[in-house]
Amino acid sequence: MYGTVMIAKAKGTVDEIRASSERWAKERGPSVGYVDEWVMTADDGRVVMAVRFESKEAYQALTEDPAQDAWWTNEVAPLLDGEPEWYDGDWHDL
Repeated sequence: MYGTVMIAKAKGTVDEIRASSERWAKERGPSVGYVDEWVMTADDGRVVMAVRFESKEAYQALTEDPAQDAWWTNEVAPLLDGEPEWYDGDWHDL
């Protein structure tokens, strides 16, 4: 499994971020190899979101999709204060 972790300072509420992610997972997730995601609110107010996909290829195809860029720009970016940090890589079961 492959995925990404986003760390960002929230401008919106975690409920707004969660609602946007849930809409995305329902509307687009099944067609892009989406597996699952988690959202954590850190004690310092940052949001940590981990999203997993079936494969690296599925994730990379999503990152190159103009519809994904439009969704990010219109739905999530307004809920964040500045640019997030991103960490992409393989997920391993322990």
